Amino acid sequence: MSKFPWKTTLAATAAVLAGTIYVFAASDGPMSMHGQMGQMMPQQGGMMDHMRQMRTQTGGGPQGMDGMHGGMNGHNMGGNGGMGGHGGMGGHGGMHGQRAGQQGTPTLPGQDAFGAIQEVVQQLEADPATDWSKVNIAALREHLIDMNEVTLHADAAARVVDNGIEIAVTGQGRTLAAIKRMVPAHVGELRQIGWNAKTEDLPDGVKLIVTASEAHPLDRLKALGFMGLMVQGGHHQPHHLAMAKGEFPMH
Repeated sequence: MSKFPWKTTLAATAAVLAGTIYVFAASDGPMSMHGQMGQMMPQQGGMMDHMRQMRTQTGGGPQGMDGMHGGMNGHNMGGNGGMGGHGGMGGHGGMHGQRAGQQGTPTLPGQDAFGAIQEVVQQLEADPATDWSKVNIAALREHLIDMNEVTLHADAAARVVDNGIEIAVTGQGRTLAAIKRMVPAHVGELRQIGWNAKTEDLPDGVKLIVTASEAHPLDRLKALGFMGLMVQGGHHQPHHLAMAKGEFPMH
Protein backbone atom coordinates (compact mmCIF):
# COMPACT_ATOMS: atom_id res chain seq x y z
CA MET A 1 0.00 0.00 0.00
CA SER A 2 1.12 3.53 -0.81
CA LYS A 3 1.69 5.99 1.96
CA PHE A 4 -1.06 8.58 2.65
CA PRO A 5 -0.17 11.81 0.79
CA TRP A 6 -0.50 13.97 3.89
CA LYS A 7 1.61 16.73 2.45
CA THR A 8 -0.73 17.10 -0.50
CA THR A 9 -3.80 17.14 1.74
CA LEU A 10 -2.26 19.74 4.04
CA ALA A 11 -1.45 21.99 1.08
CA ALA A 12 -5.00 21.76 -0.28
CA THR A 13 -6.52 22.56 3.11
CA ALA A 14 -4.28 25.58 3.49
CA ALA A 15 -5.34 26.87 0.05
CA VAL A 16 -9.06 26.55 0.88
CA LEU A 17 -8.55 28.33 4.21
CA ALA A 18 -6.61 31.14 2.56
CA GLY A 19 -9.39 31.63 -0.03
CA THR A 20 -12.05 31.79 2.66
CA ILE A 21 -10.08 34.39 4.63
CA TYR A 22 -9.67 36.47 1.46
CA VAL A 23 -13.43 36.44 0.74
CA PHE A 24 -14.30 37.57 4.23
CA ALA A 25 -11.59 40.20 4.18
CA ALA A 26 -12.80 41.58 0.87
CA SER A 27 -16.38 41.82 2.12
CA ASP A 28 -15.44 42.86 5.68
CA GLY A 29 -17.09 39.70 6.95
CA PRO A 30 -20.75 38.74 7.39
CA MET A 31 -21.49 42.04 9.06
CA SER A 32 -20.56 43.79 5.81
CA MET A 33 -23.15 41.70 3.94
CA HIS A 34 -25.73 42.67 6.51
CA GLY A 35 -24.71 46.28 6.11
CA GLN A 36 -25.07 46.06 2.36
CA MET A 37 -28.57 44.67 2.80
CA GLY A 38 -29.32 47.52 5.15
CA GLN A 39 -28.16 49.97 2.52
CA MET A 40 -30.39 48.36 -0.10
CA MET A 41 -33.52 48.64 2.04
CA PRO A 42 -33.58 52.47 2.06
CA GLN A 43 -33.07 52.39 -1.70
CA GLN A 44 -36.06 50.10 -2.09
CA GLY A 45 -38.04 52.33 0.22
CA GLY A 46 -37.15 55.26 -1.97
CA MET A 47 -38.39 53.37 -5.02
CA MET A 48 -41.68 52.63 -3.26
CA ASP A 49 -42.06 56.31 -2.37
CA HIS A 50 -41.38 57.16 -6.01
CA MET A 51 -43.98 54.64 -7.17
CA ARG A 52 -46.56 56.09 -4.77
CA GLN A 53 -45.77 59.58 -6.07
CA MET A 54 -46.18 58.38 -9.64
CA ARG A 55 -49.51 56.76 -8.72
CA THR A 56 -50.74 60.07 -7.27
CA GLN A 57 -49.63 61.99 -10.35
CA THR A 58 -51.31 59.54 -12.71
CA GLY A 59 -54.66 59.68 -10.97
CA GLY A 60 -54.19 57.42 -7.97
CA GLY A 61 -56.21 54.59 -9.54
CA PRO A 62 -55.84 51.46 -11.62
CA GLN A 63 -56.07 53.37 -14.88
CA GLY A 64 -53.06 55.54 -14.10
CA MET A 65 -50.99 52.67 -12.79
CA ASP A 66 -51.91 50.50 -15.76
CA GLY A 67 -50.91 53.25 -18.12
CA MET A 68 -47.54 53.63 -16.36
CA HIS A 69 -47.14 49.86 -16.32
CA GLY A 70 -47.92 49.72 -20.03
CA GLY A 71 -45.37 52.44 -20.79
CA MET A 72 -42.66 50.69 -18.76
CA ASN A 73 -43.37 47.39 -20.48
CA GLY A 74 -43.36 48.97 -23.91
CA HIS A 75 -39.94 50.53 -23.21
CA ASN A 76 -38.43 47.37 -21.78
CA MET A 77 -39.84 45.01 -24.38
CA GLY A 78 -38.89 47.35 -27.20
CA GLY A 79 -35.27 47.21 -26.17
CA ASN A 80 -35.20 43.44 -26.09
CA GLY A 81 -34.09 42.62 -29.58
CA GLY A 82 -36.65 40.62 -31.53
CA MET A 83 -39.30 41.39 -28.93
CA GLY A 84 -39.01 45.07 -29.80
CA GLY A 85 -41.64 44.57 -32.49
CA HIS A 86 -43.90 43.54 -29.65
CA GLY A 87 -43.79 46.94 -28.04
CA GLY A 88 -47.55 46.77 -28.37
CA MET A 89 -47.46 44.32 -25.49
CA GLY A 90 -46.30 47.17 -23.33
CA GLY A 91 -49.23 49.21 -24.59
CA HIS A 92 -51.58 46.43 -23.55
CA GLY A 93 -51.54 47.65 -19.97
CA GLY A 94 -52.45 51.17 -21.06
CA MET A 95 -55.22 49.87 -23.32
CA HIS A 96 -56.57 47.79 -20.45
CA GLY A 97 -56.63 50.87 -18.25
CA GLN A 98 -58.46 52.85 -20.91
CA ARG A 99 -61.07 50.14 -21.31
CA ALA A 100 -61.58 50.04 -17.55
CA GLY A 101 -62.08 53.79 -17.49
CA GLN A 102 -64.57 53.69 -20.35
CA GLN A 103 -66.76 51.06 -18.72
CA GLY A 104 -69.83 52.57 -17.07
CA THR A 105 -72.66 51.20 -14.98
CA PRO A 106 -74.48 48.25 -16.65
CA THR A 107 -77.85 49.17 -18.13
CA LEU A 108 -79.59 45.78 -18.38
CA PRO A 109 -81.59 44.82 -15.26
CA GLY A 110 -80.79 41.12 -15.67
CA GLN A 111 -84.41 39.91 -15.77
CA ASP A 112 -87.20 41.01 -18.12
CA ALA A 113 -90.04 41.30 -15.61
CA PHE A 114 -87.77 43.13 -13.19
CA GLY A 115 -86.85 45.58 -15.94
CA ALA A 116 -90.49 46.15 -16.93
CA ILE A 117 -91.47 46.91 -13.33
CA GLN A 118 -88.43 49.14 -12.86
CA GLU A 119 -89.37 51.16 -15.95
CA VAL A 120 -92.96 51.63 -14.79
CA VAL A 121 -91.89 52.63 -11.27
CA GLN A 122 -89.49 55.21 -12.69
CA GLN A 123 -92.31 56.66 -14.80
CA LEU A 124 -94.63 56.82 -11.80
CA GLU A 125 -91.98 58.53 -9.69
CA ALA A 126 -91.27 61.06 -12.46
CA ASP A 127 -94.98 61.97 -12.78
CA PRO A 128 -96.05 64.50 -10.12
CA ALA A 129 -99.68 63.58 -10.83
CA THR A 130 -99.24 59.97 -9.69
CA ASP A 131 -101.86 59.00 -7.11
CA TRP A 132 -99.86 56.68 -4.86
CA SER A 133 -102.99 55.63 -3.00
CA LYS A 134 -104.06 53.75 -6.16
CA VAL A 135 -100.71 52.41 -7.34
CA ASN A 136 -100.62 48.59 -7.45
CA ILE A 137 -97.24 47.23 -8.48
CA ALA A 138 -98.22 43.78 -7.16
CA ALA A 139 -100.96 43.54 -9.82
CA LEU A 140 -98.46 44.34 -12.55
CA ARG A 141 -96.12 41.67 -11.22
CA GLU A 142 -98.90 39.06 -11.34
CA HIS A 143 -99.68 40.01 -14.93
CA LEU A 144 -96.03 39.69 -15.91
CA ILE A 145 -96.00 36.22 -14.35
CA ASP A 146 -99.05 35.38 -16.49
CA MET A 147 -97.21 36.59 -19.58
CA ASN A 148 -94.23 34.42 -18.71
CA GLU A 149 -96.40 31.34 -18.18
CA VAL A 150 -98.32 31.79 -21.45
CA THR A 151 -95.23 32.61 -23.50
CA LEU A 152 -92.91 29.90 -22.20
CA HIS A 153 -95.02 27.13 -20.67
CA ALA A 154 -98.36 26.93 -22.49
CA ASP A 155 -98.87 24.28 -25.17
CA ALA A 156 -100.29 25.56 -28.48
CA ALA A 157 -101.59 23.08 -31.07
CA ALA A 158 -102.75 24.76 -34.30
CA ARG A 159 -104.72 23.40 -37.23
CA VAL A 160 -106.36 24.93 -40.33
CA VAL A 161 -110.20 25.06 -40.25
CA ASP A 162 -112.71 26.79 -42.57
CA ASN A 163 -110.39 29.42 -44.01
CA GLY A 164 -108.80 30.15 -40.69
CA ILE A 165 -106.82 28.60 -37.87
CA GLU A 166 -107.83 27.05 -34.58
CA ILE A 167 -105.30 26.90 -31.76
CA ALA A 168 -105.80 24.82 -28.62
CA VAL A 169 -103.84 26.64 -25.90
CA THR A 170 -103.53 24.37 -22.87
CA GLY A 171 -101.63 24.00 -19.63
CA GLN A 172 -101.80 23.02 -15.99
CA GLY A 173 -101.78 24.83 -12.67
CA ARG A 174 -100.42 28.38 -12.79
CA THR A 175 -100.07 28.14 -16.57
CA LEU A 176 -103.75 27.21 -17.01
CA ALA A 177 -104.84 30.14 -14.86
CA ALA A 178 -102.70 32.49 -16.95
CA ILE A 179 -104.17 31.14 -20.21
CA LYS A 180 -107.72 31.67 -18.94
CA ARG A 181 -106.94 35.28 -18.05
CA MET A 182 -104.80 36.37 -20.97
CA VAL A 183 -106.07 34.73 -24.17
CA PRO A 184 -109.77 35.80 -24.01
CA ALA A 185 -108.72 39.31 -22.97
CA HIS A 186 -106.32 39.54 -25.90
CA VAL A 187 -109.02 38.48 -28.35
CA GLY A 188 -110.92 41.61 -27.39
CA GLU A 189 -107.87 43.65 -28.36
CA LEU A 190 -107.54 41.77 -31.66
CA ARG A 191 -111.12 42.60 -32.56
CA GLN A 192 -110.54 46.28 -31.90
CA ILE A 193 -107.70 46.37 -34.45
CA GLY A 194 -109.62 44.50 -37.16
CA TRP A 195 -109.00 40.79 -36.57
CA ASN A 196 -111.85 38.27 -36.79
CA ALA A 197 -111.07 36.31 -33.63
CA LYS A 198 -112.91 34.52 -30.83
CA THR A 199 -112.26 32.00 -28.04
CA GLU A 200 -113.95 28.90 -26.68
CA ASP A 201 -113.32 27.34 -23.30
CA LEU A 202 -111.54 24.01 -23.00
CA PRO A 203 -111.24 21.89 -19.83
CA ASP A 204 -107.49 22.50 -19.74
CA GLY A 205 -107.24 25.82 -21.56
CA VAL A 206 -108.72 27.97 -24.29
CA LYS A 207 -109.38 27.47 -28.01
CA LEU A 208 -108.35 30.50 -30.06
CA ILE A 209 -110.07 30.77 -33.46
CA VAL A 210 -109.02 33.36 -36.04
CA THR A 211 -110.68 33.60 -39.47
CA ALA A 212 -108.67 34.72 -42.48
CA SER A 213 -109.57 37.87 -44.39
CA GLU A 214 -108.17 40.06 -47.13
CA ALA A 215 -106.19 42.02 -44.56
CA HIS A 216 -105.11 38.85 -42.74
CA PRO A 217 -104.76 36.00 -45.28
CA LEU A 218 -104.53 32.39 -44.22
CA ASP A 219 -100.83 32.06 -45.02
CA ARG A 220 -100.12 34.93 -42.66
CA LEU A 221 -102.21 33.39 -39.89
CA LYS A 222 -100.40 30.07 -40.21
CA ALA A 223 -97.04 31.80 -40.17
CA LEU A 224 -97.84 33.89 -37.11
CA GLY A 225 -99.20 31.05 -35.01
CA PHE A 226 -100.17 31.50 -31.37
CA MET A 227 -97.48 33.89 -30.14
CA GLY A 228 -97.46 35.87 -33.37
CA LEU A 229 -101.15 36.57 -32.78
CA MET A 230 -100.64 37.33 -29.08
CA VAL A 231 -98.15 40.11 -29.81
CA GLN A 232 -100.43 41.91 -32.26
CA GLY A 233 -101.22 45.49 -31.32
CA GLY A 234 -99.36 47.87 -29.05
CA HIS A 235 -101.61 47.69 -26.03
CA HIS A 236 -99.38 45.75 -23.64
CA GLN A 237 -97.08 48.58 -22.60
CA PRO A 238 -99.84 51.16 -21.94
CA HIS A 239 -101.81 48.51 -20.09
CA HIS A 240 -98.84 47.77 -17.85
CA LEU A 241 -98.63 51.39 -16.79
CA ALA A 242 -102.41 51.55 -16.30
CA MET A 243 -102.32 48.40 -14.16
CA ALA A 244 -99.60 49.85 -11.98
CA LYS A 245 -101.65 53.03 -11.55
CA GLY A 246 -104.70 50.99 -10.56
CA GLU A 247 -106.64 52.30 -13.56
CA PHE A 248 -107.00 49.08 -15.53
CA PRO A 249 -108.06 45.59 -14.40
CA MET A 250 -105.46 42.89 -14.66
CA HIS A 251 -105.99 40.39 -17.48
